[in-house]
Amino acid sequence: VQLQASGGGLVQTGASLRLSCAASGRTFSNYVMGWFRQAPGKEREFVAAISQGGSTYYADSVKGRLTISRDNAKDTAYLQMNSLKPEDTAVYYCAAKTLFVIPAVPRTYDYWGQGTQVTVSS
Repeated sequence: VQLQASGGGLVQTGASLRLSCAASGRTFSNYVMGWFRQAPGKEREFVAAISQGGSTYYADSVKGRLTISRDNAKDTAYLQMNSLKPEDTAVYYCAAKTLFVIPAVPRTYDYWGQGTQVTVSS
């Protein structure tokens, strides 16, 4: 499956953004979708994941502010980001795999999008 992330940008603290991850090439509804982020000089960090049936799992650092969702009719996953903070600044990647097991571990994902930059100014 091919993944295309979009929706990043430069915003101020407290603003909102919605990232999209458009999938193609395979049956989107068969895949667990995950969002990860990587800030300069840091390792890739888990943000959120959603199962084929809509079950969600979040990193503690984003609970209550970021929401993952999916629209299987549009072959697209989303990450709604509210109350953004400077520490949310990173390149955000979407990823896909078939099993909703250890969803926070990057190496368990089979497919990755190219990333979209989110910058939050203070």
